[in-house]
Amino acid sequence: MINYRVDDMDGMITQLTKAGIPILQGPEAHENGRFAWIMDPEGNKVELWEPRLWDEKNKV
Repeated sequence: MINYRVDDMDGMITQLTKAGIPILQGPEAHENGRFAWIMDPEGNKVELWEPRLWDEKNKV
């Protein structure tokens, strides 16, 4: 699987949807960010990751 870091998950999902690319799963929120998955034209699964922004309020 290929993993790409994205700055704006919602914007990326909008662009992919407009281009006719189906979203396999997500976006899902997890402790370290948001994730979504698509397939590339060659059948490789691609993970999109928007890292969680850490600040004083949400430090572990």
